[in-house]
Amino acid sequence: MYKIAVVGDYASIYGFSAVGLDIFPVKDPNEGEEIIRRLSGSKYAVIYVTEELASRIPSEMERLRGIRNPAVIMIPGISGNTGAGIAGVKHNVEQAVGSDILFSNK
Repeated sequence: MYKIAVVGDYASIYGFSAVGLDIFPVKDPNEGEEIIRRLSGSKYAVIYVTEELASRIPSEMERLRGIRNPAVIMIPGISGNTGAGIAGVKHNVEQAVGSDILFSNK
């Protein structure tokens, strides 16, 4: 059975444990990068990463874009929404569909 992980600063991710997700609090980008590498080679189908952590480990996030499993999804943390998570999902949908689905011709 596949699992879902959440990686980021403790204050941003601790609530996810209440709904049964595995949380991996990190204190610095190096620790986050190491945990994400370990998780990506295991039974995790989805890894949520806080936008703040993702912005500090761009090479690891780029490496993960090139693999099929797990799905890595950026989420806002307690410091707020930077828009990076939404931009990432939009980019993936554009690649799959072939056009910008949010583009309005009005």
